[in-house]
Amino acid sequence: MEAEQNSVAKIPWYKYKKTKHDGNFFVFWQFLAATIIIIGSAWIMADSFLTGFDEGTNDNSASATTDSSSSADSTDQNCNVTGINLHGEVMTYISPADYDKDGNITVDETASENVIFAIRDAEKDDKIKAIAIEIDSYGGSPVAGEEIAIALKNAKKPTVAFIRGAGDSAAYWAATGANTIFASKNSDVGSLGVTMSYLDASKQNKKEGLTYNQLSAGKFKDTGNSDKPLTAEESKLLMRDVNLLQENFIQAVSANRKLGVDKVKSMADGSTMLGDMAVKNGLVDKIGGIYEVKEYLKSIIGAEPEICWQ
Repeated sequence: MEAEQNSVAKIPWYKYKKTKHDGNFFVFWQFLAATIIIIGSAWIMADSFLTGFDEGTNDNSASATTDSSSSADSTDQNCNVTGINLHGEVMTYISPADYDKDGNITVDETASENVIFAIRDAEKDDKIKAIAIEIDSYGGSPVAGEEIAIALKNAKKPTVAFIRGAGDSAAYWAATGANTIFASKNSDVGSLGVTMSYLDASKQNKKEGLTYNQLSAGKFKDTGNSDKPLTAEESKLLMRDVNLLQENFIQAVSANRKLGVDKVKSMADGSTMLGDMAVKNGLVDKIGGIYEVKEYLKSIIGAEPEICWQ
């Protein structure tokens, strides 16, 4: 799980991305301007209109879709289960810079705000009886993982997560909010750890004749800048936050998975384990993939599951 540094620290651009923004939602504008010629009449101009979202963004990737048509799609397809994809890096939101000119996402990311929107949308649809979240991710933002876990925990409808290739770090944190977690025997699970590691380019800069001119107010304001060496005091400051985030992670897994804190701590060394071992250690409930998940859903909703992926 990649930790977000606080306001006193600067993350190198090649390792981390900012996950803060001024609003809790993106708004997409759709504009329709039509001119209709009617013989014997004047020009009639069609009004432009705006379609907005309460939260999240709509994208054409495998990430959770948040457009208002999702409920209509569920109705049209007779869905009784909402399926949500959590693929790639887990972020709180997807930057507008990560979309191409046609509105297609160009990065492998999933935004927690999109997942949350899809969960809330499913909760409002009376035809939806359960929520399934498919996970294939090695992690990302701890805040994003926590947000998804909380949304799943607060869902009134049954929730099931199933891990495919990987459900690690922040992605595993997200999975812990589900009522039941499935994984393949070959799935990579866990990685209960936090990192703020980055590449120090200061020696290379010196070799190339580049000088870092420090102009900052606040003793720790440029902590973590890759163009300057990290001091012992700065390292101690960052490790303070890494350890706090790790403790938060451990407490969340303990509470969500109903495991003793000491047991979780014994597994919180950043390593991963395969599916069978994850079941034995309580990180996962069942071994299986989509077919086993569908059988499980059938048993809890009392009907053949028809999953519509958002």
